[in-house]
Order: sequence, then structure tokens, then C-alpha cells
Amino acid sequence: MSLLVNAIQKYGSSQPVTAPQKQTAVSAPNIQQQPIKDTFEKSKDETSVGIFYIADLHGKMTNMERICEMAKLFNNTNNSDIKIKLASGDILLGSSPIKNKVANEFLNWVGIEANALGNHELDATPQMFAETLKDAKYKLLAINVEVNPNSPMAGKIEKSMIKEINGEKFGIIGTAPSDALERVGTRESLADIKVDDIDTTIKKVQDEVNNLKAQGINKIIVISHIGKEPDKRLAQETEGIDVILGAHTHALYKDIKEGESLLYSKAGEPVIVTQAGKDGEFAGVLNLVFNKDGIVKKAQNNIGRTSSFIRKLQYRTAVESIIGKPEVVGKIKSAPPNPKNRLIENNPHGNFIADAMRNELGTDVALLNAANLRGYFIEGDVDVRRINDITPFEDKMMICELSEKQIVDAIKVGAKSFTNPDNKPGIILVSGLEYTVTDKGQLQELSFIDKNGNKTKIDINNPSETHKFTVACDDFFALGGDNYLPVNKNPDYIKQTFAQDKNVYTANYIKKQKEPVEIKADDRIKIVS
Repeated sequence: MSLLVNAIQKYGSSQPVTAPQKQTAVSAPNIQQQPIKDTFEKSKDETSVGIFYIADLHGKMTNMERICEMAKLFNNTNNSDIKIKLASGDILLGSSPIKNKVANEFLNWVGIEANALGNHELDATPQMFAETLKDAKYKLLAINVEVNPNSPMAGKIEKSMIKEINGEKFGIIGTAPSDALERVGTRESLADIKVDDIDTTIKKVQDEVNNLKAQGINKIIVISHIGKEPDKRLAQETEGIDVILGAHTHALYKDIKEGESLLYSKAGEPVIVTQAGKDGEFAGVLNLVFNKDGIVKKAQNNIGRTSSFIRKLQYRTAVESIIGKPEVVGKIKSAPPNPKNRLIENNPHGNFIADAMRNELGTDVALLNAANLRGYFIEGDVDVRRINDITPFEDKMMICELSEKQIVDAIKVGAKSFTNPDNKPGIILVSGLEYTVTDKGQLQELSFIDKNGNKTKIDINNPSETHKFTVACDDFFALGGDNYLPVNKNPDYIKQTFAQDKNVYTANYIKKQKEPVEIKADDRIKIVS
């Protein structure tokens, strides 16, 4: 079936674009700095729909404040017949009940109708998960999970929902990530929940689409946290889905592009797919026109950059009423730019946190997975909220005793990120070590640097299993998260466990500095061709 997709210039008119044999998508202009008005023309038997969508905020509270303003703009300027606000998971992050309360309230403030179950919604214990959701005004959806009926999580996750607006009915289905076990580690919640593989997920989604269509619902939206490639399969191996609001792989679809964000179902009908990046850096507005049969005839995808919006006092005050007024712990004199790809770059901001971990816990080395970093330092006063934004997971810190071989193996797992899809799980950032790795993921050299600056080379081809180092790390890493180390709930190499996360030790480290902090780039991780 053909599809007419209009590329809308900012505040301009629709211009249909026709390709041979079928009308197709065209890239929109550069990223808009704010969601723009729907200017679609439509016939009397067509329905225009505006969808405000977010995903993968990862607990970033400052961006939540900005997104509240973006949602208000959407309310006031989008002139679609029907407006819906949806989220595709990983809005929450970590095990902190206070942070997750803020994230939950944020979804209520914005007016989100439904949120998909992301892997980071499962960071908390089952009891904390249930406690966080008790005040939720939105539905948490995942068609592809089974929850232990005796768990506090039981009854908190629904498969789908029907939303009726102005006499029009929409079916909304959620999906959770099949790789939740690897992405969350060994947290308690995963003992209470089972997530289906992709093949089973696709089948269950199709069954639910069929169920919704049997009830006369012909406009189907999937809020998905399964990732970019599985979303493509979902679009192309099913029929009846109109929109997939994707997440998990942190892609950024800036427009409507055939083969990427415009796909076709088994029945040949158009399926629009989106993703809005990571860490709440962007939010999207998807404008659609459906015909009377529930088929998308026009589509326009707008991406808004959250940093273009001001954190209004009312939302800052609302957040601080939950988390308290942040303590200023010091001053940053200078800091380099944030890496473009934090997963596979030597990151001075992460290295500084690794140095804080090592110094505060008095270990030989510190190891920190690059994906733990969700922000960066800037010049000026630094408070605990800024530090929490940079490393927001609220893991428990540990002192472990790891052999040369265990350290080498962990660094090699991280090095594979150069060639892995989406550069996951990310390289290992270090303190007390330096290493060289190729951009093809091959570890070439590794050395231990003691606190006097003396360098000792480690044989990466025959590392010792008996020569050990004390290592500052978090419980996600120590217990096998992302498989840097073998998954183990009670490894014998853990020597001490602390209730605080690395953000506490970073704040303490900054407090102890006599002069404003200079965060400098160094070559502790060398990346060569």
C-alpha cells in the first residue's frame, strides 16, 4: 500500500513527495529546536493525531524539568484532533527510592498515558518497584513478561490498554527488553519476572493486535523497549501495527526515512518507527493522519532538543521538594567537552570519578564501566545533584580483590564494544591502570600504575591468576552486570560492601580539594587504529 509522507518546513506548508511506484518518505530539515505545529490538511473522514513521546531518560532529573516545559508547549500549540503522550521505558533508573519517586511524579506531571517496562524500571527491588508505582497515574505496559504471582510486582504490569479520545479508540501495547538480564545484572526484581525472547514477543504482540482489532480498534501503537533491530522485525513480521515508539538502543530518528523510520507490515501497510536518543536529551512529537480504516496516510516526526528549554522554577521546586536542596561541594575550574560517544572513548569525566573511587576507598585500582556515565562536569559550582546526574545509578560500592586475569578479561569484554552493535556494553574506565586498545577491539597493552606513579606492565597474553589487586567498583560490575565478570550473586572476591554509590565518594573527593578542580584529559586509555 502506498504512503504519502509530507516533509513539513518549520511553520510551513506540506509538500508531497512522490517516488517511483509508491509515494515515500523524505528527510525533514535539521533537528527542530522545539516541537512544531501540525499543519496537515485532511479530509473530513480522516483523523489527525499528535503523539508526544519520550524514552531512555535514565533518571536525568534536570532534563525531566525541561521536558515538562516541552509537554506544555505541545499542549498549547499542537492542533491535532487527538493528542496522546507516551513513554517507551527507562524513565526510572537505579535503586534510589527518592530518584524513582521523582521520575514517577515526572510522568504524572507530563500527563503520560502509558510507559513501557524498560530494563531500568527493574533496577529496584520488587517491593520498591511496587511502592514507586502506587501513585502512578499512567499504565506500565509489557506484553512479553510473566510475573511471579507472589511478587510485590504482581498486578503492576499490564499487557495493553485501550484509550478512547473524542470517540476514537487506540490500542496501546508495551514490550520489555529480552536482554533485561544482561542489562540489569542480578538484581532482585529479575528473580520475580521472566521476559520472553524476541520471537515469542513478536508472536504475542501479533496476538494482542488481533485481539484489539476484533474489538473494532484499528489504530495500534506499540511502546517498545526491545531495541532498533527487533523493532524493525516487529514492524515487518506483523500486520496491524501503525506506530512503534522505540527505545533501548538510544538511536535518534530525526525525520521520516524509508527503511529506517518508515517500514511496511506483512500486509504492505506503513509502520512508523521512532527513537528519541538517550538521557532525555531529546523529546519527540509525531504528527499523523489516519484514514477511516486506521491506516497512516501522512506522517511528520519532530525532534526537540531539551537543552533549548529552560528549567522553570515550578518544576525545580517540585523536584527539590522530593530530593531536598542540593549541597554545593566545590568548584570546577575547567573541564573538557563531553565525549561524543561515551561508550568507546577515553572519558576524562569518568576518569575523575574513577580516581575518586580509588582514592576514597584506598584501593590499588578502580574500574568503572563507561555506560555508568550519563553526564559531564562543567565549569562553576558543582553540587550533589550535578554529580548524581553524571553517575545516577545509585549502586553499592565494593572493594574486591581481583586477579590480573580477571581484570584483563573484564577490559577485553569492554574492548569488544568497538565492534558490538550500538557499542555496548562500553569500555572499562580505570584509575591505577593504563591500557592501549585498537578501534577493532583488541587489547594491546596494560600496565598497573601505583600511587607513586611507578608503572608495572601486565602480561595480557598470560595474566596471573594469583597476583591480585584491591579494586574499587560497584555491585553492578562485581556481580556480573554486562558480563564484564561472570555472573555470580555471591563471589568470593568481594571483601567489603558499602551502602553508598560512587556519587557520594566523588562528592567527598571534591570537598577535600584545596583548589578548584581541573578535570584534564590524559592518555590512560589509548585508542589506536
